[in-house]
Amino acid sequence: MVSAMADTLSAIASGVRVPREQPALYLGLCADDLAMPPVRCGLAGVDLVEIRRSDVRRVTVHRNDGVSTMEIGVADARLSQHHARLTRSGTSWTFDDLGSKNGSWIKNTRIKTRQLADRDVIIVGHTALIFRARGGSAPTITGAPTAVAAGLQTMSPVLEAQFAKLATAARRAIAIEIRGETGAGKELIARAVHALSERPGAFVAVNCGAIASSLLEGELFGHRRGAFTGAAVERAGLIRSADQGTLFLDEIAELPLAAQTSLLRVLQEKELTPLGSDRAVPVDLRVVTATHQDLDEAVAAGRFRADLRARLLGFRVDLPPLRDRPEDLSLLVPELLRRASAPDAAGATTALLADTLAALYAYDWPLNIRELERALAAAAAVARDRIELSHLPSALRTMLGDDPEVDEATLSPQDRELRGRLAEAIARHRGVLADVARELGKDRTQIRRWMKRFGLRRETVGSDSSEP
Repeated sequence: MVSAMADTLSAIASGVRVPREQPALYLGLCADDLAMPPVRCGLAGVDLVEIRRSDVRRVTVHRNDGVSTMEIGVADARLSQHHARLTRSGTSWTFDDLGSKNGSWIKNTRIKTRQLADRDVIIVGHTALIFRARGGSAPTITGAPTAVAAGLQTMSPVLEAQFAKLATAARRAIAIEIRGETGAGKELIARAVHALSERPGAFVAVNCGAIASSLLEGELFGHRRGAFTGAAVERAGLIRSADQGTLFLDEIAELPLAAQTSLLRVLQEKELTPLGSDRAVPVDLRVVTATHQDLDEAVAAGRFRADLRARLLGFRVDLPPLRDRPEDLSLLVPELLRRASAPDAAGATTALLADTLAALYAYDWPLNIRELERALAAAAAVARDRIELSHLPSALRTMLGDDPEVDEATLSPQDRELRGRLAEAIARHRGVLADVARELGKDRTQIRRWMKRFGLRRETVGSDSSEP
């Protein structure tokens, strides 16, 4: 059996080419239009990247005098005509703002020049740029990929290759193990496996750590009426409910040893005996397991049966945490907002404020996609046309800090004079931006742009909560 499994896994691995990891620049979420398709720009073989304003997202590459230049047009009116440049030096990349009007930002700090590190997110205008040191394939330029099943869409070519292998494995009669942190989307992946398997039975999810030990075997294996106190009716059990379908055992490492023994027999004999019965019932199962623990360590510690571990071996997919895949926010945020929209609403929220966009990318999401989903659902419930920073949980709001920072070297004498007048007007009108705009003869949108550019917030220069 082990030899046959090895042959199957070898066939799966050989059938999908893992892309060579290369640096890449991603065009992520646009705060003004969340439906804007993301773009992955592989930087292999590229020497220079020019970033500028355009009517549509557009990427071209040309070579002149031995220099390969990529030109990226960003459909964002808040960018300058020649906004920024990326320059390669050996294996390193440096970002330079070319004196743009509205600046380039990381979190709440305006930057002039920066040597890029993996997962750096720079906000230009109302658009996020994500740099991945090893996140691209050469020399591809792609938009949002087509997923083979719901839940298997990603902008990462490495994870995309892993999902392609998973799709092949899903159609084979082998066990699948999903490793990943809590909330990383393991059940979504398991449902994709079930859909791809085309098995006629149901998908049944069991959280092995959420059922009381005293009830676990009855819930899993079913019981006859009167099998124990309180068993007033016969129950088929969760395992039999997954007959000819997929049994998803989430947090399998939490399964008690007694239940592990019973489960092992089911997998070996392909039958189970309900509690209180003396007759075995045949079952046809596809088993998918998930855990955030190391099962091999659990076996070594005596918490998990080695023979059950051997039965569950098959194809393993490692699902990275959300903080390690910021390029996928451009796929996740629009979809989660669509789900959060009220059934009778005209459509999902389609826009963010710029600082909301920055906060979504700056936060580490310790609870992963589950936390993102809940944060967006809460924000969408109170937002009108745009989600503001104040609509997000406090943990996200603090990511931008209480006091925005500005590199003073980027400010001209005229900028410093304007910043002073703006700060005085904000303080004089106690943060009521309508009054500030009226005094300075500008609309509130321009006032907000200046505040972002100069690192000013209403609460840091005196404000009340009554902006009309």
